[in-house]
Amino acid sequence: MLNEYLLEMHHINKIYPGVVALDDVSFKLKAGMVHVLLGENGAGKSTLIKIISGATLKSQGLIILDNEEVDILNPREALDLGVATIYQELNLVPQLTVAENIYLGREPVTKSGLIDQKRMMQDVTEILNSLGANIPPESKVSSLGIARQQMVEIAKAISIQMKILILDEPTSALSHHEIEQLFSVIRKLKENGIGIIYISHRLEEIFEIGDCVTVLRDGKVMGNFPVESVKLSELIRLMADREVHDHFPKQEAKPGAEILQVEHISRKGILHDISFSLHKGEILGISGLMGSGRTELARVLFGVEKADTGTIFLNKKEVRIDSPREAIQNRIAYLSEDRKVQGLILKMSLENNISLPGIKGITVIGIIRKEAEHRLAGRYVNELHIKATGLDQLAESLSGGNQQKVVIAKWLVCQSDIFIFDEPTRGIDVAAKVEIYHLMNQLTARGAAIIMISSELPEIMGMSDRILVISYGRIAGEFLPKYCSQENLLECALGVDHAVN
Repeated sequence: MLNEYLLEMHHINKIYPGVVALDDVSFKLKAGMVHVLLGENGAGKSTLIKIISGATLKSQGLIILDNEEVDILNPREALDLGVATIYQELNLVPQLTVAENIYLGREPVTKSGLIDQKRMMQDVTEILNSLGANIPPESKVSSLGIARQQMVEIAKAISIQMKILILDEPTSALSHHEIEQLFSVIRKLKENGIGIIYISHRLEEIFEIGDCVTVLRDGKVMGNFPVESVKLSELIRLMADREVHDHFPKQEAKPGAEILQVEHISRKGILHDISFSLHKGEILGISGLMGSGRTELARVLFGVEKADTGTIFLNKKEVRIDSPREAIQNRIAYLSEDRKVQGLILKMSLENNISLPGIKGITVIGIIRKEAEHRLAGRYVNELHIKATGLDQLAESLSGGNQQKVVIAKWLVCQSDIFIFDEPTRGIDVAAKVEIYHLMNQLTARGAAIIMISSELPEIMGMSDRILVISYGRIAGEFLPKYCSQENLLECALGVDHAVN
């Protein structure tokens, strides 16, 4: 009798010097099933999938794939065994075309030994069409946005004769429509007997696409459950080792005086006659599909991009913000959606990244006072519960969630009056999200104002005092969370309902 499991991992340990990353972990995956892997940052999820994908060697334990014991020594062996992995950080060559990326190292050749371009283009077109992705295979990857690059990664995984597909935060850069496309593809793969390991911090996705769920905490398995038999509150408790009764701990706001007024902001082809106000102590949520103009609006407000027309008032006074320096001088902070490129200097230490915006306050005649810098960074590391080996740890070696916390800490140093948070909890685990929400509450309690751009409708609904919906570069609706639903917001973003409620 054949084993019902496609993959079995028994008593897996992974030990680094001074750190036990995985402690006696056992994990099983059935063919044709989506097995969700849950856990906070540092719980061991990434280490486990790196062992399966050959990027990291296990210290101890047994791996059985298709009823045979295997040792997966490197990523090439994993691919040969039919294991494809799409990491949260994309792994594409920007200078190559879509087709060249998908078949990199596996190019079809003609009888004369040359790359068979025609066949490669035909095969790639077929794969992309199956995904519903309108991406020309001859396009250079560097010309594509994040969402379309993600689809290329998925197409690359589909192009091999895979038995197992590992998806690490696959929807973090996708719009609602693109997520639905992805889920449709996943369902087709399930029908074809592919086993899928799925990692996501968007907990609603577990119940939409998952069949089973395993919870990791501190490198140990906390439980395995069929999705239909487990409650969200139980999963959160197991992940965080505490009850999280209110996933969105929004404090009742008492908005004060108007701090920001935006009038008739336009940028050709992107933003069209945007007007709104923001009050002290308020969280203004901005919702909309990817490409709607949300991020472009944030970049205009922070001076990264210039508007063609329009006026900005701060505390009733007209201001010009033509650069990030001017925005910072006007006490505006911007948390970018792309922390690695725009939020951090990866080769610098945790301490240097946090202290950078407040460098003037810790220098004397141009010399940094190291003790003051150490105290400043240490304060925010403690307050935000940033997990690191020390203040000298490089930002590039931190987990995604801790990198995001460093970006937030760096702007907290500036004591700004207005905070623009663009996807503040993307790629962050549940407990860390709650910590960030508490930080937002603390900011508004002291009178700061927040503009929060988010693709997660529950987050927008749960943490906003007011919600603006942007559709095709225009404000399509304004809502109060208690008087609307997620469906209302989505319909408005899609252009179904443009009324202001």
